[in-house]
Amino acid sequence: MKVNNGELLFVKSVKDGIPNRDPLNDSDARRIFPEEDGRISLSDVSIKRDVRDFVVAMYPDGAEKNHVFVQAVTNDKGKLLGRKSLAMKIAETVGKEKEAKQDMKKVLIEHAFDVRTFGIVYSENPKFHLTGPVQFAWAHSMHPVDTHYVQGTVTMPSSDAASGGEEKSQGTIWTSYTLPFAVFSMAGVINAKSAEHTNMTQEDQELLIRGLWQGTQNRHARGRGQQEPLFLVHVEYNDPFYRIGSLEDMVKLHPEEDAWRQDDKRPSSIKEIVLDATDLIDTLSKQKHKIQRCRIWKQPLLRVQGNIEPYIQEIAW
Repeated sequence: MKVNNGELLFVKSVKDGIPNRDPLNDSDARRIFPEEDGRISLSDVSIKRDVRDFVVAMYPDGAEKNHVFVQAVTNDKGKLLGRKSLAMKIAETVGKEKEAKQDMKKVLIEHAFDVRTFGIVYSENPKFHLTGPVQFAWAHSMHPVDTHYVQGTVTMPSSDAASGGEEKSQGTIWTSYTLPFAVFSMAGVINAKSAEHTNMTQEDQELLIRGLWQGTQNRHARGRGQQEPLFLVHVEYNDPFYRIGSLEDMVKLHPEEDAWRQDDKRPSSIKEIVLDATDLIDTLSKQKHKIQRCRIWKQPLLRVQGNIEPYIQEIAW
């Protein structure tokens, strides 16, 4: 079935790690806002990576149509494959090498989840690109965040002692930025018209939503911290040219941002916050004639203000 025009609002927390490092700033957290603002950010690329990695983990063989085009795959010499090789690998797996030489676009649309969902820029001949129906904005922390520079040791030496040389008796010292706790909100859109060009289906949409939630939980790299999905909203419209917009500005944390600034205190756990969704719920009610369906998933420990009960979904994945 075709997807409807829609919007997403995703709120997640991160504890004891940097979820999206900035290589231009000593791998500290990314700061889109000025330093004095205090908020940190996550790129849309980071969010999409979580979804793609989840789909790869769920469908390691790609199944028939859920291969992932954008991923790090190496050849038998340990070299990363380029775009053309990645695309041909999918074509070979589904037995469409000959068809791919004539129409790679068709093969990838039929067999790659991320091409149908996020679009593609294919720079090999014949070149083509597809605008993805699903677009995420940057995710921003909902409060000021302090990151800290920490160091530790690894007991295992970085290399063996040289033959006949001095024995290495110490391990390796590592340093890294980390943050104790942060809550991020991110907006996304699903464009029904773009979905017609990529053949994105409602089945893809459900896999995307599941990927946002479980892909976040599945993120297990130590440096990226303990990540937890807290609140996910999916609004579908009955008008292919309508959307409410700026859903992320309709939720806020209590205590509010000013409290974290004035007291120079930052939230340290989910137990210290309340998500106020009153404005969001009021807006959904006022625009219900434009809405075909609204669904909300909530982490059990999260306290929420606003009557979300009519929209709440069981986490049954």
